Amino acid sequence: QEEMEYVELLAAEKHQVEALKNMQHQNKSLSMLDEILEDVRKAADRLEEEIEEHAFDDNKSVRGVNFEAVLRVEEDEANSKSNASKREVEDDLGLSMLIDSQNNQYILTKPRDSTIPRADHHFIKDIVTIGMLSLPCGWLCTTIGLPTMFGYIICGVLLGPSGLNSIKSIVQVETLGEFGVFFTLFLVGLEFSPERLRKVWKISLQGPCYMTVLMIAFGLLWGHLLQIRPTQSVFISTCLSLSSTPLVSRFLAGSVRGDKEGDIDYSSVLLGMLVMQDVQLGLFIAVMPTLIQVGVSTYSSIFKEILRILILIGQILFTLAAVFLICLVIKTYLIGPYYRKLHAESKGNKEILILGITAFIFLMLTITELLDVSMELGCFLAGALISSQGHMVTEEIMSCIEPIRDFLAIIFFASIGLHVFPTFVIYELTVLLFLTLSVVIMKFVLAVLVLSLILPKTSQYIKWIVSAGLAQVSEFSFVLGSRARRAGIISREVYLLILSVTTLSLLLAPALWRAAIMKCVPRPERRSST
Repeated sequence: QEEMEYVELLAAEKHQVEALKNMQHQNKSLSMLDEILEDVRKAADRLEEEIEEHAFDDNKSVRGVNFEAVLRVEEDEANSKSNASKREVEDDLGLSMLIDSQNNQYILTKPRDSTIPRADHHFIKDIVTIGMLSLPCGWLCTTIGLPTMFGYIICGVLLGPSGLNSIKSIVQVETLGEFGVFFTLFLVGLEFSPERLRKVWKISLQGPCYMTVLMIAFGLLWGHLLQIRPTQSVFISTCLSLSSTPLVSRFLAGSVRGDKEGDIDYSSVLLGMLVMQDVQLGLFIAVMPTLIQVGVSTYSSIFKEILRILILIGQILFTLAAVFLICLVIKTYLIGPYYRKLHAESKGNKEILILGITAFIFLMLTITELLDVSMELGCFLAGALISSQGHMVTEEIMSCIEPIRDFLAIIFFASIGLHVFPTFVIYELTVLLFLTLSVVIMKFVLAVLVLSLILPKTSQYIKWIVSAGLAQVSEFSFVLGSRARRAGIISREVYLLILSVTTLSLLLAPALWRAAIMKCVPRPERRSST
């Protein structure tokens, strides 16, 4: 018994020694892990110090900065206990909304801690909602014979401030929609070959200039009769003289426009004039600050302001010449090798081709933006440069880019619907119908007169189709109107009238276009154009 107890005691001592060794080994492992975690913590602290921006402290002493109280609003379900943990996480991530004293709503754009990934769930919900509602709205318009784009505009009306008011990230939706304009104009340029441009460049240059001058002259005349300020009359006339390039591009998309011998293609004339109007849009945006100063200047300084405007016009014309010189260099030396390299690398993998073409679009867009010309012109020129590589190249690229364009165009037309206010249209329906019909008829008549003077006799028949395509107001009047309202050029009432007239003219455009096509286009071409 004593021997057994002795053996058990030895076994217990041995087990205790082994347990002590295991504990020491575990403590040693823990200390090594602690050292590793301590090193990681120090590295993380250094990383946060490197990437952290003290934006508040750095900018609070900048001249012109004002302190202002804002409201921080949580989600509607903030009172629900089941969402308490979700609210705590969102509060930690800074995903709540801020509202200032001017009722502007803000969302987080750059967090303090950039190491944690975040997503704007308001924007995600908005895009998902627009995508789902656009389908039945588009189907409805197709059923009743209207272009699907009006279904997308109706979708924006239903979801916008005048409808369910469910779109929270309006600015972000509009920004994404701008990419729809970029890709639309790229495909327009892809179909608009340099050979066509060379044939109609004189008409494309002269037509919009004459129409804008005539619109401004009529605007000043009516402004004098109605006692409207000249700066306001010039702005309204210029705004109404522009036509919608994306809308007309949708009308012309996929149509077969065969040129007769010696004739001029109506699509070439129409697209050329629209591109020139886009150039005028960039010119007018550049001139607008000077126009504001003219509105507040005395008569003694008006001469100096007019001289400034003329100098600015000369600078912009010089910039346009530089843009086309860059395009000539790209076409001669770069675009051919660039596309051949893309084509060779993208065999069996279309991602490289799509990415390469998109990068080229953004490059041309950036060049024209840096030269103070409209970004839309850069997208058009990108398409025109690639179209110079031949029909097969055009077809291959169009098949890749069209699905992207179609989705982004849905967002763009839905963003237009966000600025349509049916209640205001109903309240002032008589006045708006009169103004819209007056603008459409005036633009149609002026276009017919101008084209009658500058078109060759053998192509006079296309003036009715081109005039029908120009007889509406561009959606860019929304942009110009908002800038003019902020600058004090126009009042709130005039701004709402411009928005409503623009919307109604866009709704009338398909009917006028279809009537012109049915009357003036030969039957084989008519099927494809309508």
